[in-house]
Amino acid sequence: MPATFVVVPLWQGSISSRAMSLADGAAAIRGDLPANATVTVEVPVEAGESLGTGIRRYSAVLRTRERTEEALAAVTGTAITVGGDCGVALPGVAHAARRSNGGLAVLWLDAHPDLNTPDSSPSGGFGGMALRHIAGEGADGLALEGESRVAPNRLVLGGVRAIDAEEHRFIDEHGIDVLTVEDLSDPSVVIASLEATGASRVYVHIDLDVLDPSALAGLSYPMPFGVDATTLVALVKAVVARFPLAGAAITGFAPSTPEAADDDLPTILRLVGALASGAAADAEGDPAASVAPQA
Repeated sequence: MPATFVVVPLWQGSISSRAMSLADGAAAIRGDLPANATVTVEVPVEAGESLGTGIRRYSAVLRTRERTEEALAAVTGTAITVGGDCGVALPGVAHAARRSNGGLAVLWLDAHPDLNTPDSSPSGGFGGMALRHIAGEGADGLALEGESRVAPNRLVLGGVRAIDAEEHRFIDEHGIDVLTVEDLSDPSVVIASLEATGASRVYVHIDLDVLDPSALAGLSYPMPFGVDATTLVALVKAVVARFPLAGAAITGFAPSTPEAADDDLPTILRLVGALASGAAADAEGDPAASVAPQA
């Protein structure tokens, strides 16, 4: 089956001053996706409460996870999740892992590794803890378990440029590959790292702040010295040509105005198209049946 786009305008996992713009970003991307292949998850209106977890707005993040999992349960092909903040990747990875029979690797393309815990996080924002919860450590109701969890030795980080102390410790403890921005310009380096995990399928997570701010204006956390858009598109195409795409996410689009969103959308849609090409290649018997974003 071709790709299904699951739009999740979650903003509560971000602590950026532009957090609520993440919902606008998800809506802007949704406007250029094919309506017959797009599902939108309703995110709670309220900010949410931490409920003693150490995660700001935990209740809203948890409810969004539950609603997203309900939407994903009806998806029979590859799901490409459109955020929102990085927390939207959690149910998407769980869905992909359950369908991959233990053969899933996660390629996390992000300026940040998102490997903090509720105890180590300097901000309490769930977006900065998303990958740690995918690896099975974190708050009740959010940390993945059993066949949904992805072991740390199946994680590959790319384009990371800001790592906290606990994240460093976790990376070193588990020997997680951390690929530089320069590494991303050579797809063979990334593919070799994924092959070394022993995985047969890949989940590709793209936080748009992996891009250099010169490539995209609408970023919650713009960080200099990121990858350029053409290089990132080429990398994604190479990865999904080598590995069946089990799922994907694009997150972190926070446009300042509708006009600014229009300026950034062509770049984002190139990335969406690159991911959708992987979903098409993994479709049963009919690669031409891919669902591509509208021009």
